[in-house]
Amino acid sequence: MADETKATDAGQRYAQSLFELTIENGNLTQVEADLKSLKAMVADSADLRRLIASPAFSAEDKGKGLAAVAKKAGFQPLTVKFLGVVAANGRVADLLGAISAFSELSAKHRGVVTAEVVSAAALSPAQLKGVQTALAQALGKTPEVSTRVDPSLLGGLKVRVGSRLFDASLRSKLDSLKFALKRA
Repeated sequence: MADETKATDAGQRYAQSLFELTIENGNLTQVEADLKSLKAMVADSADLRRLIASPAFSAEDKGKGLAAVAKKAGFQPLTVKFLGVVAANGRVADLLGAISAFSELSAKHRGVVTAEVVSAAALSPAQLKGVQTALAQALGKTPEVSTRVDPSLLGGLKVRVGSRLFDASLRSKLDSLKFALKRA
């Protein structure tokens, strides 16, 4: 399965445009909070994921669905307009990537390092603190850490900091072993 949170060129352009508008309007923090909230809603709702991913829904239907979610969540007018433009242009499939790209732009603007930690099971608070401490030591500054669960990893972690990926997952170790055995 492809990584839906990786920004496509279109998602990157939408994120850049929204970022520039939030800087102009002085509401970067509020829009970023809206987008983080929407990303969490998508992660928690199979229906919302289906709306975003399914080609069975028209761009208009996707726009109406996203508008309803935005209204119920009390999103900023700029966030609502952004979702409407993305839907009207048939780019809802690029939405999660655009949100990730926007978060990266915002973090860079604020001088903050972000890290995404993907694990096979949800991390306990103690485990998350341990990962944050290790990342702070390795990076020289305290990162903003987001977490995601991907059961296909089987065990271990994947940590993405910017464009660097540190893969200590059981899945990748098994794949490496399988490759080595095939070559033997």
